[in-house]
Amino acid sequence: MTQSSVNQAYLAKRQLRKGTAGWLLLAGLGVSYVISGDFAGWNFGIAEAGWGGFAIAACLMALMYLALVLSLAEMSAAIPAAGGGYSFARQAMGPAGGYLTGLAVLIEYALAPAAIVIFIGSAVEALTGLDGPLVYLLFYAAFIGIHLAGVGEALKVMMVISGLAVFAILATAVALIGSFDADNLFDIAPTDAAGASTFMPFGWYGIWAALPFGMWLFLAVEGVPLAAEEAKDPARDMPRGIIAAMLFLLFTALLVVVLLAGAAGAEMIGQSGVPLVDALSAAGNPTLATLVNVLGLAGLIASFFSIIYGYSRLVFALSRAGYLPKKLSLTSRRKVPYLALIVPGIFGFLASLSGEGDLILAMAVVGATLSYALMALSHILLRLKRPDLPRPYKTPGGIITSSIALVLALVALTGVYAFDPRAFNYTIVLFIIGAAYYFLYSKNKLVAKTAEEEFALVIAEPEVTPATPEPAISGAKP
Repeated sequence: MTQSSVNQAYLAKRQLRKGTAGWLLLAGLGVSYVISGDFAGWNFGIAEAGWGGFAIAACLMALMYLALVLSLAEMSAAIPAAGGGYSFARQAMGPAGGYLTGLAVLIEYALAPAAIVIFIGSAVEALTGLDGPLVYLLFYAAFIGIHLAGVGEALKVMMVISGLAVFAILATAVALIGSFDADNLFDIAPTDAAGASTFMPFGWYGIWAALPFGMWLFLAVEGVPLAAEEAKDPARDMPRGIIAAMLFLLFTALLVVVLLAGAAGAEMIGQSGVPLVDALSAAGNPTLATLVNVLGLAGLIASFFSIIYGYSRLVFALSRAGYLPKKLSLTSRRKVPYLALIVPGIFGFLASLSGEGDLILAMAVVGATLSYALMALSHILLRLKRPDLPRPYKTPGGIITSSIALVLALVALTGVYAFDPRAFNYTIVLFIIGAAYYFLYSKNKLVAKTAEEEFALVIAEPEVTPATPEPAISGAKP
């Protein structure tokens, strides 16, 4: 049997359903990844920096994400592979750089659902009395089950759930416009911190510590390229989808950051566990506040549901390439990577039993900032090393844009340390363990010797039916 037929037989059991998602579904996926961040979490940045200081931190993070998204739009159109940032980094930095980028994204995407399901558990327990661990188990089982039914079905369910969450945000914004008072934005008294003022009462340090909370408004939008192999027309749909998602998220971030504090006061919103609900109650809208409280659960579910999709496609890509055990990339008759859905879900459920949602989410943010720096660097290196690479979409500003993303990602990484050194240290330990796995073991198990060879295999249509027994794949050192 030739090496070509071996590769075809190997890939025949590892195919995703192509042509499933157009740009609108991809944009919906991007919004769904992030939407829970509009409901809670970001507002604690006001407690760290005051409204003005948080506004600066949020603008810096918005700039970082916009620059990153524009860079990813170019790379996802040129390299439409399910690995997303991993695939781009492997093309730019070789097998080790690709794996380390994928590892950082995997830490983010494996931990984020565990944190979100803890928050879901708290909401459900308040409404029904069901205890946390049982709720965690039910949600993981139910939503992994929906994903197992097929990507088209899963993305449509996701769109409906996200639509409910978006409705809650827009309805809140409309209700609060009449109660807006600019003086409410600056009702926190200045401290004696360096640079403190009425606008930024906790000074420059507050802005630094608030950066991770600014990220909550956009965290995980970078996951859209993980759907590249399932897009109808990746060269056209990927840039349109991810950019549309980012622009919509900028709009919703502006609404919640300005209107909530402007209606209820910055001090109150900075301490609130449910800022949309508390702002509506303060503005005299108790009925809508009750409805938004229920729909806020839809926002959490939307992000939980879509990030499960994201981690499954990343694990699928890393496994198919040989970085992770190859069985994790097997797909079902519905072209769904079932083990890549189930196995990380089990680990996520076990992590959720700790009940430390804030710590787990902070650790996910550390993984995210590491991956952003590496993905931005990948864009720079691809522009310098592969100027001949066909680019259906080109990033406005070129490497200047991706350099902005790189610098701000490194600044954001230090901001996580300023806020929670424990989360920073735990995540770095996880990253070192994951890196050791590659350098001591899996680097000798890669399916393709080069990134170009791997990408050629991915875009080729296997000629062998899935019923063909899987042949042994000899390891190849990069």
